[in-house]
Amino acid sequence: MDYLSYACAFSYYNEFNVKSMNRKILIPGGTGFLGKLLEDYFGKRGDEVRILTRTPKRANEMYWDARELGDWIAEIEWADTVINLTGKSVDCRYTEENKRLILSSRLNSTSILSKAIAQADNPPETWLNAASSTIYVHSEKQEMTEDEGIIGADFSMNVCKEWEACFFKEDLDHTRRVALRTSIVLGKGGGAYPKIRLLTKLFFGGKQANGAQFISWIHEKDFCRSVEFTLNHPEIVGPINIVSPKPIRNKDFMKLVQKSLNRPFGIGQSRWLLEIGAKLFGTEAELLLKSRNVIPERLLESGFTYDFDEIEGCLEDLSQE
Repeated sequence: MDYLSYACAFSYYNEFNVKSMNRKILIPGGTGFLGKLLEDYFGKRGDEVRILTRTPKRANEMYWDARELGDWIAEIEWADTVINLTGKSVDCRYTEENKRLILSSRLNSTSILSKAIAQADNPPETWLNAASSTIYVHSEKQEMTEDEGIIGADFSMNVCKEWEACFFKEDLDHTRRVALRTSIVLGKGGGAYPKIRLLTKLFFGGKQANGAQFISWIHEKDFCRSVEFTLNHPEIVGPINIVSPKPIRNKDFMKLVQKSLNRPFGIGQSRWLLEIGAKLFGTEAELLLKSRNVIPERLLESGFTYDFDEIEGCLEDLSQE
C-alpha cells in the first residue's frame, strides 16, 4: 500500500476549507461508547451525524446488518465522512464462537462498506476505520510507533492484521483511508474507567499481576480531538496510533487512580487471581495483562497537541463528580 500516493492525491485540500465546512458524518456501529462521544463532539460543532445500527431508535439512525447492501447505501452517497466503529466487543471469553464473531463482525462490516463506497456515485472524501493498538506485541521496553512497532501473531493481533488488510484491500481512489489504532479511551460514560473507578472506591484498585505492563491510554476529549485533527489533515493516511504520548505502567497508574479518588490503598490481584476473575466475569485476563507501550508518532509529527498528555491531569478531570 503506497500511503504517500494517497497523501499526494488529497494534498489539494486546503486545511482552512476542511475546518470551516459543516461535515456530514456517517458512523456505522455508532451507538456504543466511542460513537456517542463522537456524535456529541461533532454535533456540538455544527456537523450533521447519522448512525448505522442493527437497532435504530432515533431519527438519525438507520438500520443495517453490517453484512449486506441495503437501503443504507443512500447514506454513503450523503456522507462526506465515514467513521466505522463496528465490531463485537472483545470484553468477553474467547470461546471459538466468540472468536468467530469478533473477527467476522469486523471483516464483514469493513468489506461491505468498501463495496458500497466503491459503487457510490458520490463517495465520501474520508473513511476512518476503527482498529486497535493491540496489533503490537506485548512490550515492557520498546516503544511501538506506526513505523517501528512490532506486529505479532496471536489471536488478537491476527484479528487486527486481518481487519486492516480488509480495510486497505480495495482501490478507492477518491476516498482517503485511515485506520485508527486506538487503545484505552478513558471517559466517564463508558469503557474501562467506570469499572476501574468502582473497584478503586471499593479498595480493590491495586496493581494487576506485577504491575510492570504498560497502559496506553487517551482521555475521551483528546480521542475526539485527535479524530477531528485527522479529518482536518488530509496528509494523514494509513494506520495511526490514537493514544496519549505517555504510556504508564499499571502499578503507577493504579496508584494515581487511588490518589485521584482519595483512597489510601488498593488491594492488588495476582495473575492467577485475575485468570479466575476473568472466567467469573466472562472476560479475558489478557485485557489487563498485555503491555501496550504505544506512541502516537504520526499525530505528534503532524502537530497534534494534547489537552491531557499527563495521566495526572486526565484522572483529575475524570474524578470530578
